[in-house]
Amino acid sequence: MSANRWVSTSMPYLTPREQGQGDAWSIDAAARGRRGTQRIVHAGEVPAPAEVAPLLGLPDDEPVVVRRRLILLDDEPNELTDTYYPTAIARGTALAATAKIPGGAVTLLAQLGYAGALVREDVRADLPDEAQQQALRIAPTDPVLLLTRLTLDRDDRPIQVDRMVMPARRQQLRYEIRIG
Repeated sequence: MSANRWVSTSMPYLTPREQGQGDAWSIDAAARGRRGTQRIVHAGEVPAPAEVAPLLGLPDDEPVVVRRRLILLDDEPNELTDTYYPTAIARGTALAATAKIPGGAVTLLAQLGYAGALVREDVRADLPDEAQQQALRIAPTDPVLLLTRLTLDRDDRPIQVDRMVMPARRQQLRYEIRIG
């Protein structure tokens, strides 16, 4: 396996952090001797994209709050992540602003009373569009992995949708599932 390939597991990104802990990405990268940072390139209300609205149980174009981030590994683009929240949850909170959130968004959601209980992830491969090529510094023929994660609370209400784009050659997705 290439030294530049990142093995990604979802669990650290689904669990609220302890008071004073950093965000899951920087902690995960540091544990492997790497530097994980992110740039929030946009935050605020937008019309729900057609792929996101039904996941959140909303009509198309209903306003949602989005946080768009460029995820960096050792200062190199590693992933594009757009996270969408219903406005009833995120409007007027730090989720709708570009400032870093202490402990990360999952920690803030838990503090607001929204804890994830069930997660569904769908992964597919495709070729990048022009914006993805530029942001991730990849060629038009470099495949990407598109991961969509839906997080539901214990009452099966959607609280968050993540849409991630990752260069396939730099990623390995690992799923660990405990049964029983």
